[in-house]
Order: sequence, then structure tokens, then C-alpha cells
Amino acid sequence: MQTSDLNGVKWRKSSHSQPTQSECVEVACLGEVNAVRDSKNPGGGVLTVQPQAWGALLAEIKQGTYDL
Repeated sequence: MQTSDLNGVKWRKSSHSQPTQSECVEVACLGEVNAVRDSKNPGGGVLTVQPQAWGALLAEIKQGTYDL
């Protein structure tokens, strides 16, 4: 998917993100897929994720699987 195909898409950032944090991602629901991008480089690449994989990733994040 090209970033030019995403004009007008509503991106959202986690409510846990702080304005001073430099490591944030934005997410957009595109119907059949979810899109993820780097908030510092919105014109850069976009990762698309199928809904089932997205749900599994969110569940693992909530369980603390990726906590340092």
C-alpha cells in the first residue's frame, strides 16, 4: 500500500503517548486491514496488519509480553 493511497485516513495515537515521547506509532482502521505508521515520519512506510493478527498482538501487549 502506498502512503499516497492513505490521504484522508484518520490516524490515532495511544492515549498513553505523551507529547515529549519520541517513540510513538499511529494506527488507522482501513476496514479489511489495520495500518500502522511512525508518528515522527507520517510520510514514511506503512505496515498493514490483518485484523486477527492485530488482535493477537494487542492481547500480547496487554499481557505484558513485550514489557522490558
